[in-house]
Amino acid sequence: MGIPFVVILVLGAFIFFSMIKILNEYERGVIFRLGKLQGVKGPGLIILVPFIDKIMKISLRTVVLDVESQDIITRDNVSLKVNAVLYFKVVAPDKAVIEVENYLYATNQLAQTTLRSIIGQSELDEVLAERDKINEKLQTIIDEETENWGIKVTAVEVKQVDLPLEMQRAMAKQAEAERERRAKVINAEGEFQAAQKLTDAAKQMQDFPISLQLRYLQTLGDIATENNSTTIFPIPIDLFKPFIDGMNKTNSENVSKVEAQIKDYGDSKS
Repeated sequence: MGIPFVVILVLGAFIFFSMIKILNEYERGVIFRLGKLQGVKGPGLIILVPFIDKIMKISLRTVVLDVESQDIITRDNVSLKVNAVLYFKVVAPDKAVIEVENYLYATNQLAQTTLRSIIGQSELDEVLAERDKINEKLQTIIDEETENWGIKVTAVEVKQVDLPLEMQRAMAKQAEAERERRAKVINAEGEFQAAQKLTDAAKQMQDFPISLQLRYLQTLGDIATENNSTTIFPIPIDLFKPFIDGMNKTNSENVSKVEAQIKDYGDSKS
């Protein structure tokens, strides 16, 4: 009597625990009864009919899928190795079970083929400079294809682009040439601006000659301050022109006075 009772007890415990399933908050259970879909249940405690009901757990958390590196030839015939990362989550657990055999594997394969297609239709410059547009195209296409599987693609990011060594050298030379061109353009613009300023200064000095004399005196002061040695510096005659004009004016006035005195003296003798 003891052994059958133990067997019945063990069998009853097995049946009891097979009836009870506990699902976490991020999990859902797709229930099949005799092969027919009964619906999606969870989270929490789930009661199943023993040996009749079957449950498949599906996680609703975002899945990060690493898309393997793909050998791709771009539209301008450049061979690349490109890999990406895909972010998606299951929004309809029943479709993820019924519509596709293995949604993880299927999504991975779809991402690989779409990545090869989009990169193959783009040129190298687009792949390197317009990566956001490529990511957006990848997300749109993959999301449309996986919608029937109950999967929502939230983001696709091209992670790494490997270039051939010859292409890396060519791009390095191109970048160096571009930097030299910009440096020459900046230098030429600086020379032009300096020449323009000198022209404006020359016109200003032409309109106001006294400014040239003041600049000359300022230069003499700078030389005398910086160097203690004797410096011979030619002095333009224009600096003395005001003094010469003043002396000539004084001499003219004196001569006029003398002539007037002589004239007065001659008139008195007469």
